[in-house]
Amino acid sequence: MVEVLVTGGAGFIGSNFVRQALAAHADWRITNLDKLTYAGRMETLKDVIDHPRHRFVHGDIADAAISAPLVKASNIVVHFAAETHVDRSILEAGEFIKTDVIGTFVLLEAARTAPDLRCFIQISTDEVYGSIAGGSSVETDELRPRNPYSASKAGADRLAYSYWATYGVPVLITRASNNYGPFQFPEKVIPLFITNAFDNIPVPLYGTGANIRDWMHVMDHCRGIDLVIERGKQGDVYNIGGGNEVRNVDLTHMLLRLADRPESLIKPVQDRQGHDLRYSLDTTKLRALGWQPQVSFEQGLAETVQWYRDNEWWWRPIKENDPAFRAYYQTQYGPRS
Repeated sequence: MVEVLVTGGAGFIGSNFVRQALAAHADWRITNLDKLTYAGRMETLKDVIDHPRHRFVHGDIADAAISAPLVKASNIVVHFAAETHVDRSILEAGEFIKTDVIGTFVLLEAARTAPDLRCFIQISTDEVYGSIAGGSSVETDELRPRNPYSASKAGADRLAYSYWATYGVPVLITRASNNYGPFQFPEKVIPLFITNAFDNIPVPLYGTGANIRDWMHVMDHCRGIDLVIERGKQGDVYNIGGGNEVRNVDLTHMLLRLADRPESLIKPVQDRQGHDLRYSLDTTKLRALGWQPQVSFEQGLAETVQWYRDNEWWWRPIKENDPAFRAYYQTQYGPRS
């Protein structure tokens, strides 16, 4: 069996990767390490938690006593675990540095002496390139992160590369555009706007909504990572992007139509500090390996709205019963109203 460690596998992208990997690789045995912070939830793993080739370990990647032995016992490490929300990083950057940079350092230190490690996938983001005016970012472009989240991811990205260049750790790096799909925590824009709309609660649109993001279905991202594991070159970076550049205001209109709710629910709020205008990825390098998106944006967005309609059991307790979420929402959007 191939021993695979997935960090952050109870989160949005990590849990979807676990599902994809179990289905695609009958010879993979997955150890899923997650700290179970606010966005990592056991409910997200409900359908795979008892799978015979899946083992869950509760722990912090920054705790070497827990994470190092798991890395050293692995053939493949896929490192998703991170603090990920830009808004939260602006409010409190410390946890992002601890998890995204120091946590990655702990894993890489263990990887240096892992006897059978074939591949260490560092999951990065398009946000490390910073805001771009024209064209699309290629893997060799300068990194210009402009908020604490993207800066922490850029630090981890380059730290991982340095462990390949210096120590020969078999690192590969992926930088993905914005993901959407099932099990995304409802602080992020698509699930937040969908679930607010279902309940006829105003959707808080930053500024004029002119900011542009490239959207990709989470399963297309997972398939891209899988291909990088199979065919990628150690030390290289691979962009994974959906090729769906949409202004936030247009995305908001699309979501309201799919939710069958009026545009009067749109509530402009004060813009985010340092809000990057546009991200865009050139995916030529990954496409040369044989990857291309399989889920169209229109189909994927409609399916995502339907998933949240059908799975209130998953998101409604977060929004209605979690005092931390309610406090965050008030802190984030109340003063901007």
